[in-house]
Amino acid sequence: MTKKEIELFSCAVRAAENSYSPYSHFRVGAALLTESGQVFTGCNIENVSYSLTICAERTAIFKAVSEGFSAFTAIAVAGSSSDDFSKPCHPCGACLQVLSQFCGDDFMVILSDGAHTLKDFLPFVFSDDNLS
Repeated sequence: MTKKEIELFSCAVRAAENSYSPYSHFRVGAALLTESGQVFTGCNIENVSYSLTICAERTAIFKAVSEGFSAFTAIAVAGSSSDDFSKPCHPCGACLQVLSQFCGDDFMVILSDGAHTLKDFLPFVFSDDNLS
């Protein structure tokens, strides 16, 4: 990983410290980089009604969009049930779909094993094209 990718991944690990995960005990943090260089972080927030849980990636992107940002270059994701964030934590399908709303195929998804593209994870995205 590049120095910038390592820094963004470290932000994701720090964001995981704020995770509210009393049920799964699996803490996830995300750090979203805007085109202007600002970083928005998020963590997973669980709910006793499991379907109301929100992932770290969506927390970060919703925070950014609510602050007026909609152009992004990368997101780092770190997740673990311990303090070892060395195993990759892949974004879920819902998070990938939300990211695809704002990000192109070449958008970078940084995990503990390196950088990937959004297209690597979501090769058949549902987009505006499907609505016409």
